[in-house]
Amino acid sequence: MIQAIIIDDEKKCISLLEKMLKQQFPDVQVAAVATEPEEGVRLIRQLEPDLVFIDIEMPRKNGFQVLEATKDVPFDIIFTTAYNQYAIKAIRFSALDYLLKPIDETELTQAVQRFKAKHQSASRQQQIDLLFSNL
Repeated sequence: MIQAIIIDDEKKCISLLEKMLKQQFPDVQVAAVATEPEEGVRLIRQLEPDLVFIDIEMPRKNGFQVLEATKDVPFDIIFTTAYNQYAIKAIRFSALDYLLKPIDETELTQAVQRFKAKHQSASRQQQIDLLFSNL
């Protein structure tokens, strides 16, 4: 099961993304949602999710500030935003993907599949490393 958190100041966007994930990816559990950046920081620290869907433009703190505040917690990031001018900065934050709103189902599918592929290959490498250390 993949544990995810959605951080977005627009409740409508959260609901839509939750619905899309539930329909297309039953193995992605939305463990929590936050409409306030500070709440998002708290939830990331508390739940230590596998994946965070995060908006960039939010009141008081932007998505990058939330990520700065949680940089010691390991998770993958998929940005969900209406603004395309932050794409380069998102790459610098090692974002797995950058989805423009309204979120396209095909792009969401590709982003989640990219997450799964990344973690499957990491898991295989861990198995190989364990095998060699046992030998």
